Amino acid sequence: MAKHTTFKIGGAARLMAFPKSADEIALIVRECNAEGIRYMVVGNGSNLLVSDDGIDACVILLGKDFEEIKLIDETTVFASAGAQLIKVCTFALENGLSGLEFAYGIPGSCGGAAFMNAGAYGGEMKDVLYRCDHIDKNGNSGFLEGDELALSYRHSAYYDNGCIVTGLYLKLKKGDKEEIKAKMQDLIGRRHDKQPLEYPSAGSTFKRPEGYFAGALIEECGLKGASVGGAQVSEKHAGFVINTGGATCSDVLALCKKVSDKVYDEKGVRLEMEIRVTK
Repeated sequence: MAKHTTFKIGGAARLMAFPKSADEIALIVRECNAEGIRYMVVGNGSNLLVSDDGIDACVILLGKDFEEIKLIDETTVFASAGAQLIKVCTFALENGLSGLEFAYGIPGSCGGAAFMNAGAYGGEMKDVLYRCDHIDKNGNSGFLEGDELALSYRHSAYYDNGCIVTGLYLKLKKGDKEEIKAKMQDLIGRRHDKQPLEYPSAGSTFKRPEGYFAGALIEECGLKGASVGGAQVSEKHAGFVINTGGATCSDVLALCKKVSDKVYDEKGVRLEMEIRVTK
């Protein structure tokens, strides 16, 4: 799994499947159910920390066959779950559509972005996402739209319902291409200036505590640069735990516990991991 996550960490999966269509996803789900095998879906693996012992499950990898991006109408974009979010942002720009600029530079696939209601710089997926197609836990196709998506901070209905997102519908608005491009370039510039993009990581490590910023709390506790094995609190942005080379899942979890405990001891705020940990 180290080959399939941006953290570059993780042992082997019990099984791995590479479906080419939603129908094949449905077939895999039904076969896993019949055999009593747990399954999970992975896109870009950008918010995932996998156990050093691997995953005792069938990993369903949404690859190049799930990268379709197209216009449904003048202001509606459809994106398959495996499409990279940055490519959807570029597609929106090319078509003079505004509303997705905040997502430019967010690593990961559209399916993952919907699953966790990804956001940055004051925007989040719930601002533009109005429908998701999916395969449910029985292998049947369906969809959720509007309030059914239950989008909130780093959460959606898909956290709880066991469905696999296969496609997203985004409602954008017409805008000036030069203005859209300028905003996207500004945000990607901020990312490169402030975030440790040169190292493997899973993005922002902790959720934002209400009334605080995780990175600021961590920095105030003197934890920038703290490390366990190959895992380190980034010296560039304390909200990121990075893999400096050879980090294990155990290293990352031990470092996150160390950080969380110290922040709680000194600030009285309990940090909750944003990264999904799986085995």
